[in-house]
Amino acid sequence: MDNDSKEKMLFQDFIPPTKQDWLDKVNIDLKGADFNKRLVWKNLNGIDLKPFYIKSDQKELLKNTGENSAQVVNYRRIKVQKVATANQLALKALGEGMNGLIFEINSEVSAYDLLEDIDFNGISISFELNKESFSFCTSYKSFLKDLSIEPNLVHGFIDLDIFNQYLETGSLDKDLIDRAGELTEIFSDYPNFKSLTVSGTIYQDTGSNQVQEIAYTLNSLVFLLEELINTKYQAQTLFDNLHFVLGISSEYFVEIAKFRVFNSILSDIAAKYGVAKASASLSAKTSVWSKSVTDPNTNMLRSTTEAMAALLGNVDGLELDPYDHEFKNSNDFSSRIAGNITTILKEESYFGKVANPVDGSYYIEELSLQMAKKALDLFKDVEALGGFISQTENENIQSQIAEIRMKKIKLLSQRRIAMVGVNKYPNLMETISQDFLDHQEKNTDPKLLIRQRAGLEMEKIRYTTEHFVEEKGFRPIVEIASFGQLTMRKARAAFAYDFMGVSGFEIESEKSFNSFKEAADETAVSNSDVVVICSSDTDYQESALDFVKEFRTQNGSKILVLAGNPEGIQDSLSASGLDGFIHVRSDIFKTLTEIQQKISKTTKPLEI
Repeated sequence: MDNDSKEKMLFQDFIPPTKQDWLDKVNIDLKGADFNKRLVWKNLNGIDLKPFYIKSDQKELLKNTGENSAQVVNYRRIKVQKVATANQLALKALGEGMNGLIFEINSEVSAYDLLEDIDFNGISISFELNKESFSFCTSYKSFLKDLSIEPNLVHGFIDLDIFNQYLETGSLDKDLIDRAGELTEIFSDYPNFKSLTVSGTIYQDTGSNQVQEIAYTLNSLVFLLEELINTKYQAQTLFDNLHFVLGISSEYFVEIAKFRVFNSILSDIAAKYGVAKASASLSAKTSVWSKSVTDPNTNMLRSTTEAMAALLGNVDGLELDPYDHEFKNSNDFSSRIAGNITTILKEESYFGKVANPVDGSYYIEELSLQMAKKALDLFKDVEALGGFISQTENENIQSQIAEIRMKKIKLLSQRRIAMVGVNKYPNLMETISQDFLDHQEKNTDPKLLIRQRAGLEMEKIRYTTEHFVEEKGFRPIVEIASFGQLTMRKARAAFAYDFMGVSGFEIESEKSFNSFKEAADETAVSNSDVVVICSSDTDYQESALDFVKEFRTQNGSKILVLAGNPEGIQDSLSASGLDGFIHVRSDIFKTLTEIQQKISKTTKPLEI
C-alpha cells in the first residue's frame, strides 16, 4: 500500500475544520466579549490583524519581496577621529568575526592609512561621509588601483546622509546630490560597491510607523533620481548603484513585512523608470526609538528580535548598536556582544541558510499585502501633492510623523504598550546616574525631525527622582499596605510594586495587615514617604474611607495612594485626604509626576 493510500485511510474519518468552526470555538472562550475588540490587533499603521488565518484567506501573494541572503553583512561602525586608532579597531572587529565595516569620516583622511593591512576578500567596507570628507573618495579609488584589488572583491557603500541631514537641520545641501552623482562615475568599475545611498533611519528614530517609513524613503528616492536623471545620469546606472538603510523597531512581524514590502514597491518604481532588474542592496540598523537607558541589558534582547525580523525580511546587511550605545561610549564587551548577535543568528540559528523562510505564512503574507497597499497609497499621495521636498517644506511629512509619535507615547504612558524596564517590569535593584538620563525638552521646531528614545518621558520621571536623591540626601520610600480579601490584595500589591517601581523610588516588600485600622495606624507613623493601599473592591467599599480618615488623623502630609478604581467612592476618598489612584487605565507619567511634586513639597533639603 502506498503512502497516499495510507494517509487517506488514516484521516478519512476526520473533517477539516472550517474558519467558522474556529470562530465558534473562539467565541465560546470569549464568553460574549467582542471578538474585534479583544483579539483583532489594530496597529498604528491602520492595519487590522486577526489572531489567525487559514489557507482560504490567502487571495494573492506580494511579488518581488527580495531574496534571503546567505552572505548577510555584519557591520561594525567606527568613528574615525585618529586614523591609526580607527585602523586598529577595524582589524580588531574583523578578528572578532565581523565581515562589514562602516567608517564614519568627518575630515580629510588617507585611505592608505585607514585601510592598512585590511584584507578585502569577503569583507564589505563602507563609508559615511560629508562635504569636509568627500575628498576621501578619490583617495579610496587611488588606493584600490594602486593595490590592484580585484573590482569584484570591493563590496560596500558610500552614504552622504543627504536626507537624514536635511530632515534634522531643515537645510537641503544640493551640492551633496551633485556629488552623489559623481560617485557613480568614480566607482563605475566596481559593480558590488554602491555609491548612492538613501537612508530612512530617521523616520523610525523619530516615532513614525512602518508605512510612513517605507513611503517617505521611496519619495526621497524619487526626488534624488529625478534630480540626477535631469542632469545626465541613466536610470539603470542609478538603480544599480543604490543602497538603502532602514531602521528596525520592536514590532517583530510588522518589521518582517516592512522590508518585504519595501523591496516589492522598489521593484515597481524601478519598472516605471524602465529598469527591469536593479542590483540595489538593503541594510537595516537598530533604532534609537526602541532602546532604553534604564535596564539597558534589555537592549540586547531588543536588538536580537530586531535582527531576526530584518533577516527574515530579506536584508543584505545589519548594523546593531551596542546595548549601552545610548548613554556612554561603548566598550569592547558591548561591541562584541552586538556583533555576536548576528553571527549567532546566521551560524547557529540558520538565518540566511533557508530560502525566504516566511514566504507562505498566511499571517505575514496578509500583513505584507495590507502594508504594501497603504504604503503605496501614501507614496502616491506625497507625489501627487508635489513630492518629497514640497511636502517636507510645508511640514506635512513632519506633522504626520508627529501624530503617530504622540499616539505611541500616549500608549506607553498608559502602559498599553510595554517596554521592559521603562514603563513595566522595572529593575528595582538598578542604580543609574542622572547624567545618563535625558530630561531636556526636545527642539519644538515643527520643521525638524529629532531622534529620541520612546521612553523619554519615563526617563524624565527617573531623572527627577535621581535629582531629588542628590538634592535631599535620601531616596523616597514606598510602602505597600494590604488587607482584606487575599487574592485581590496580592494582585493589586503586585501591580503597585510594578507601577511605582518605574519611578526609581525604594519599594518596600508588601506588608499584610489583619484590618484596615491596623494598616492605617502603622503606615501613618512609619518612615515611608508614600503608602499604597491594596485590597479588593468589596473591602474598599466597606473600609477604604475609614482607612483614609484614620490615616489622616495621624499623618497629614504623607502621600497616600489607592491601588484600584472603586466606583462611587472616589470623590469622598479624595475629599478625605487620598492623594490619588493607580490602576490599569492610569497615565503612569502624569500620576508619578504628581506624586513626585507632592513629595518635593513635603520634604526639606538635607542639612549638613
